[in-house]
Amino acid sequence: MELKEILGKCDHTLLAQGATWEEIKTICDDGMKYECASVCIPASHVKQAAEYVQGKLPICTVIGFPNGYDTTAAKCFMASDAVENGAEEVDMVINIGWVKDRKWDELLEEIKAVKAACKGKLLKVIIECCLLTDEEKVKMCEIVTASGADYIKTSTGFGGGGATREDVALFAGHIGPHVKIKAAGGIADLKDAEDFISLGASRLGTSRIVKAVKALEG
Repeated sequence: MELKEILGKCDHTLLAQGATWEEIKTICDDGMKYECASVCIPASHVKQAAEYVQGKLPICTVIGFPNGYDTTAAKCFMASDAVENGAEEVDMVINIGWVKDRKWDELLEEIKAVKAACKGKLLKVIIECCLLTDEEKVKMCEIVTASGADYIKTSTGFGGGGATREDVALFAGHIGPHVKIKAAGGIADLKDAEDFISLGASRLGTSRIVKAVKALEG
């Protein structure tokens, strides 16, 4: 697989709690240089980053992150605020406790509400696979499909486990035709990236792929 194709599927990511503007700016520079799908950054940096890239690169941010237990109203505000600040894509974390309580209707309604708050921008739904059973993952594939969200995403990268090949394959077998897959967390190298793409992932949430390409150039 061509490097350009892999990079074009990468959400070049920096979500560390202590991320500085200089670090975010570097992520944006790399994202533009390597023509990544987006940069995924903290919400507080979205406005400045959007102004910095001047439309040359989509800005993605996260809401309800990383725990997912904010209220629906709070998540909707976060999504709306992010979009107003220039985010083209929003990655939301579901309420994991609601999954464990089998509150399927509430989960569906929350995702639909956040999707509406995104005002037509892309919504990716993080279900945090490392905390769910396979049965719960399949149920979330059904709910995300019904919600109108654009992507289902494996992980925050902060939950104790990242994307696995098994989870991406499971998603591919249970989502509707309009839903895409984002694998995130633990994508260590180009071989991982190729594997996840071949299994059905359209996006990769990672910072390591750009680093790997830089190392090859160096």
